[in-house]
Amino acid sequence: MRLVIARCSVDYAGRLTAHLPSAPRLILVKADGSVSIHADDRAYKPLNWMSPPCTLKEGTGDEEGVWTVINKAGEKLIITMEEVLHDSSHELGVDPGLIKDGVEAHLQELLADRIETLGEGYTLIRREYMTAIGPVDILCRDADGATVAVEIKRRGEIDGVEQLTRYLELLNRDPHLAPVRGVFAAQEIKPQARVLATDRGMDCVVLDYDAMRGIEDDKLRLF
Repeated sequence: MRLVIARCSVDYAGRLTAHLPSAPRLILVKADGSVSIHADDRAYKPLNWMSPPCTLKEGTGDEEGVWTVINKAGEKLIITMEEVLHDSSHELGVDPGLIKDGVEAHLQELLADRIETLGEGYTLIRREYMTAIGPVDILCRDADGATVAVEIKRRGEIDGVEQLTRYLELLNRDPHLAPVRGVFAAQEIKPQARVLATDRGMDCVVLDYDAMRGIEDDKLRLF
């Protein structure tokens, strides 16, 4: 990545025309060929940019200080440098990608640790309760001592409801656990999944990850 801080003006010529008058700006030239011009505001959004594939030509002679960026459609971004304040290049290498927080395993751990947020009097039986068709995320008891199976997803869709249905059919064959009802819990539950879960007698719980970590409010929303 190349970072250039310069006093410059910028002209775009393509389907429309646009002009940025002279001012100090940050210009980013990335390894993928993209070029973007930034001001010291607007958060991450550039003032103007050219997406790859495109080519950058730095002028020489009478054109020295003029950068011309052209994309495959023939659109041009012309950057006229008046004063270069900083110019550096850095090899960032291959990015490993975003590792998202709040994965299902962590949601399961948080909910098991705070099982009472499902309701007053709830107690944990165990996490990863093993069955013949796989582990139930959380098995617990409500205030009346009834068994509750909880299936946790980051995004709640119909296949998650079907999965919980299969667990409930199996668990309800065990006389030591039956009757067992289900709770379908996710950070986001799709409308179709909510309708199917409700039709099958399951409760739906929207998990607020920040609230569970104690960042915001200390409650789950039960619908």
